[in-house]
Amino acid sequence: MNLRKQRKWQQRKVGRDEEGSSSNRSELAAFVLALRGTPVTKPMLYLCDNQALLKAVKRWVGEGGKATIVGAPDADILLEAIEELRKRTTAGAVTFLVKVKAHRGEPANEEANIHADKAISGKDVPT
Repeated sequence: MNLRKQRKWQQRKVGRDEEGSSSNRSELAAFVLALRGTPVTKPMLYLCDNQALLKAVKRWVGEGGKATIVGAPDADILLEAIEELRKRTTAGAVTFLVKVKAHRGEPANEEANIHADKAISGKDVPT
């Protein structure tokens, strides 16, 4: 996965066997990198083409419910995302997550796929 930040690409490998390897894992990791890369006091708009990520995060937004992280897929990364969102909420910064269309032929989706493929093949990417 790649995340562009101030003309630099951030890369991390995720999905090692001991932590889990769901298809949503890399999406959650990218979300955490984006949260960490945005000042906690600044508003954030996160455009996402992954409905599963949005559903996973939605369980932890708002009041009520009896959600538990125990046994959740990718609980380690999900917990990091929740903590980052909590910091932003405490600081009074708004965070918007928006579902965007992702189909072959969509220019932004195609570019994201190219960068994701490069990241997967990278040998010197930190874990």
